Amino acid sequence: MVLPEIRLLQAAIVLAEELHFSRAADRLNMSQSTLSKQIFKLERGLGFQVFRHSHQVAELTEAGRVFIVEACEVVSHAERAVLSARAVLDGPNEILNIGKSSYTEPILVSTLLSIQLSLFPEMRIKLWSNFSNELARQVSTGALDLAVITGVPDKPQLSVLNIADNPFYIAMPMADELSAYREVRLEQMHKRNWMVLGKHANPYLYDTIHSVGAERGAYPSDIYHFTSPEEASELIREHHGLALLPRSAAWRIARDGITMRPLAEPRLRLVTSLAMRADSKSRLVNEFVKTAGRKFGVIGQTAQRKLPLAM
Repeated sequence: MVLPEIRLLQAAIVLAEELHFSRAADRLNMSQSTLSKQIFKLERGLGFQVFRHSHQVAELTEAGRVFIVEACEVVSHAERAVLSARAVLDGPNEILNIGKSSYTEPILVSTLLSIQLSLFPEMRIKLWSNFSNELARQVSTGALDLAVITGVPDKPQLSVLNIADNPFYIAMPMADELSAYREVRLEQMHKRNWMVLGKHANPYLYDTIHSVGAERGAYPSDIYHFTSPEEASELIREHHGLALLPRSAAWRIARDGITMRPLAEPRLRLVTSLAMRADSKSRLVNEFVKTAGRKFGVIGQTAQRKLPLAM
C-alpha cells in the first residue's frame, strides 16, 4: 500500500471542514480545479471515496469520516516532527511554540513574550499564526504547546485560562447615523449591510452572531465576508455597511472616514483564552501558564482600558 502525500491529506482535511470546493480552495490558496485533482489523486491512491461530490458541494462518506479523523492525527504528528527537529537544530534551548491570531490584541502577545521562567532561563518562544479554531485544533493534537484563542467553545481536550473579555466593535462610515451613539445595539443594525469574518475562520462566532441577531429581531439586509480588517474597510466604504470586529482590528481601520463604536450585547462577547492540552505533562508548559495567570491577573485589572473613539 502506498501512503498518501501529506499535502493531499491537508487538502482533504480542509475540504472536510468546509464541505465546499470553492471555500476550501480559497483557504488552501489554490484553484478549485487543482483541489479537485488533488482529491481525485488521493481517492484513486486509497481505492475508496472520501467524499461524495456534487458540483461545489462535498459530503463525507462513512469511510471518509473515519479517514479524516486519522488524517488529522497524521498531519499533526508530521507538524510536530518538524517542530521537534527544528528544536534540535536550534540547540538545547527550551522552545515554546505558541499560536496566535492576527486579530489577537497586541498587549496580550507582548505580555506573553515578556514572561521569563527561572526554572527555564534559556526558554525561547516561537509564534505561529492562524485562525482561532485551527489553533485550538493544533493545541489539542500537540502540534502547538499553547495558543491564544478567541471565540472558541469549550473542548474537553483543552484547559484554558481566560485572559481577556471584550465586546465586539462596530466599524462604520463616520457619516453613519449610528456614529452619534456612544455604543451600538443589535436592534439598530436591523436591515443594514453587515460585514463579518468568514464562517471558515470561526464557525462558532459566525453562527452565534446570526443566532443572537435573530433573537433580537435584527437581520442583515445583506451580508459580506472578510478575512482581514483591511478587506472589511473596503466593504464598509463600498456598501455603506457595519463591520463586526475585535477592538484592535476595528482600531486599525478607524481612520479616513471610518469610525468605531462598541456593541452593547452581553451575549456577543469576545472571550480570549490561553489554551493548553488538558493532559499536558510538560513542566515548561505548566510553569508558563502559571506565570501567565499571575501576569494577566494584573494586566486584566489595569491594561484592558478603552481605546479612544475615532471621531
